[in-house]
Amino acid sequence: MALHPVVEHVTRHIVERSRPTRERYLERIEAARSAGPRRNRLSCGNLAHGFAGCGEEDKQRLRAGRVPNIGIVTAYNDMLSAHRPYEDYPELIRRAARDRGATAEVAGGVPAMCDGVTQGRAGMELSLFSRDVIALATGVALSHDMFDAALYLGICDKIVPGLLIAALRFGHLPAVFVPGGPMPSGATNDEKARVRQRYAEGKASRDELLDVEARSYHAPGTCTFYGTANSNQMLMEIMGLQLPGSSFVHPGTPLREALTIGAVDRALAMTALGDHYLPIGHVVTEKAIVNGVIGLHATGGSTNHLIHLVAIARAAAIDLRLEDFDALAGAVPLLARVYPNGSADVNQFHAAGGMGFLIAQLLDAGLLHEDVHTIAGGGMTLYRESPLLDRDGRCVYAPSTGESLDLSVLRPVAQPFRPDGGLRLLRGNLGRAVIKVSAVPEDRHVIEAPARVFEEQESLQRAFERGELDTDVVAVVRHQGPRANGMPELHKLTPALGVLQSRGFRVALVTDGRMSGASGKIPAAIHLTPEAVDGGPIARIRDGDRIRLDVRAGTLDVLVDADEWRGREPVSHDVTPHHQGLGREMFSVFRRSVGAADEGACIFGEME
Repeated sequence: MALHPVVEHVTRHIVERSRPTRERYLERIEAARSAGPRRNRLSCGNLAHGFAGCGEEDKQRLRAGRVPNIGIVTAYNDMLSAHRPYEDYPELIRRAARDRGATAEVAGGVPAMCDGVTQGRAGMELSLFSRDVIALATGVALSHDMFDAALYLGICDKIVPGLLIAALRFGHLPAVFVPGGPMPSGATNDEKARVRQRYAEGKASRDELLDVEARSYHAPGTCTFYGTANSNQMLMEIMGLQLPGSSFVHPGTPLREALTIGAVDRALAMTALGDHYLPIGHVVTEKAIVNGVIGLHATGGSTNHLIHLVAIARAAAIDLRLEDFDALAGAVPLLARVYPNGSADVNQFHAAGGMGFLIAQLLDAGLLHEDVHTIAGGGMTLYRESPLLDRDGRCVYAPSTGESLDLSVLRPVAQPFRPDGGLRLLRGNLGRAVIKVSAVPEDRHVIEAPARVFEEQESLQRAFERGELDTDVVAVVRHQGPRANGMPELHKLTPALGVLQSRGFRVALVTDGRMSGASGKIPAAIHLTPEAVDGGPIARIRDGDRIRLDVRAGTLDVLVDADEWRGREPVSHDVTPHHQGLGREMFSVFRRSVGAADEGACIFGEME
């Protein structure tokens, strides 16, 4: 199938824009490769420190310097259910490498915070910044210069983007991302949503809410809704950075272990010591980035990746813009319905055909670049297949089913849930924002209503509890951008706004903050840029101003007389209370350095 003209057009423009920076990036990769195994040029004292803690067999191999040494960067902790399985991975990886005549060492650990724990709390104001902390920590881990390849153990929201940003700055090293898989299904997403909404209305007790939450999040593995964590797994697979079919295999199963061992095999096969050198800088190309954007559209993925993918692309010296997301949205149909865009969870998505079916459909429709490098050792065609165990317990691959096994969850291109993707760009006199519409009812794609302005998300919640929002309303929550308070997710606003919409009111949210990977049925114009703390137009909105959000036209405007609008002064708000406590005072350098949301909200500056 010929490549879709929109996909071809967008890719070509990204390549052209990125050429100067990308050429310099690739030159640095080649220079690093030509230097050979780095540890062979360490001083004797340096090298002795590098293998002092190893067992005798590994020590002798590292001393000789003739076999690959894999660096493991792990985000293991007990706080994240998704990362709990990683506790035993380093020993499994070391053993697999040793069995293959190679070595592996834990290069370092990185922090990994759980947004589910910090949601609506002060700690959430460190969440987005944690991505760049993870990138920095990964850089420290790999700076020992002892490694021929790296395995990255991470799954959740900011962790995978942080690991990937750093991996791309070490673009000469082969890299494999190693997932852990989702927890088994617990309480249904419909049940959870109903209890959350009843609790927001004061009709359910805290015990009732805690019970359904505990039955939803109940075991090691990722949360089963399709938020940022599971969007990460989809992205790593569709960008060719982890093994085919590995995203949604449960933890603690023989197949999961076989896939982890398979990741070791692939890392060893790609080092510069062999004949099939494939560094991550050659895997993450403009085409791979476009494939990632297409995957987000086709699955209704997390809005957070409208920030993360831009930052990831910049780390590979690729100039990805929100306009590229928007252009591709019109060409890519929505093929999956997974909560919050439907009632199913990722386990049901996987059972319906999962990534193999999705990728096959996109390839056959010319909506995905096949001719890319992947860690599996070929192009995207390999990703049409699904892993299984043979009689000897080894991981082998078989063609995925050609049909969806559940059309309520996963559909072919010829029968999509929507003809276009779920992530769009909005532009107007309020600036630039993004919106996820894959779960928003069609009759809510255009909202025009008076504004009610809040400087803090808690103020909106209190107004809702007092009954002040029982009307058509565009809730404006500002001073929530990266420079103001770290751009926390405002996911706790969803139940209240959902109640108002279910009562028949026409409701929307406009904010310079983030909503969530779980953004759902409420029209939410988020990541509004410029942000309020920089004097962006959102700071000039007053209570009662009519705001029009039009997804179909791609516009976001305040309907105020032009002369009056130009003459208004932005409202300032004291954000310093958000800069103290729970470690927030240590992040002042991040708040001063961070870029705008539409440029990836990154502290690392311009592309090189």
